[in-house]
Amino acid sequence: MYKILIVEDDNTISEQIGKYLNKWGYETAYAEDFENILQQFISFEPQLVLLDIGLPFYNGYYWCSEIRKISQVPVVFISSASDNMNIVMAMNMGGDDFIMKPFDLEVLLAKVQAILRRTYSFQKQSSVMEYGNVILSLTDMSLLYQGTRVELSKNEFRILQILYEHAGNTVSRENIMKRLWDNECFVDDNTLTVNMNRLRKKLDEMGIHDFILTKKGVGYQLAAKDSSE
Repeated sequence: MYKILIVEDDNTISEQIGKYLNKWGYETAYAEDFENILQQFISFEPQLVLLDIGLPFYNGYYWCSEIRKISQVPVVFISSASDNMNIVMAMNMGGDDFIMKPFDLEVLLAKVQAILRRTYSFQKQSSVMEYGNVILSLTDMSLLYQGTRVELSKNEFRILQILYEHAGNTVSRENIMKRLWDNECFVDDNTLTVNMNRLRKKLDEMGIHDFILTKKGVGYQLAAKDSSE
């Protein structure tokens, strides 16, 4: 079931859209905290966002650019501000389509179905992983924490991806090394230690302290969630 986040200041419009899409088998959620749309996006993990331009606190352009920092999930703008300047701005900020208000719900549905079909016909996975408010982007191998975004090296990214996939459990050094390097190639055990130290230094510089724990004689695991919050 595809999940759609509706970011619309008018509750009546939000409910109309939500109820209509629910009838067609989509799971919907309404934006509630207009000061922190990004956290709702991360928590709900939608496959599509319907985003109005005129919102309290920050406009839709701002939130689209924030979403684009961590995800390539399609964003469809819905707005009565449908002059050329706003449409061009919406596309430049990362929008995938623009629907003018007032609109027919059948037209909205057709656009939603088309963009979901285009986007997910070949892949159906979330583009971010989150643990303790530390967001790992799978699309550009970057890390986002409290508004700071840092690019990771290939090995740094893969180490974190492995640990995220096994959150709550310890991953052995051997298993991490098998994922990072070809089994046919001999890699000194110290190479993983060097990569891990570099990653930990980068995390510390972002203000993410003691995020990766060493289990002596076993391997590594992520710290309890509240340790990074």
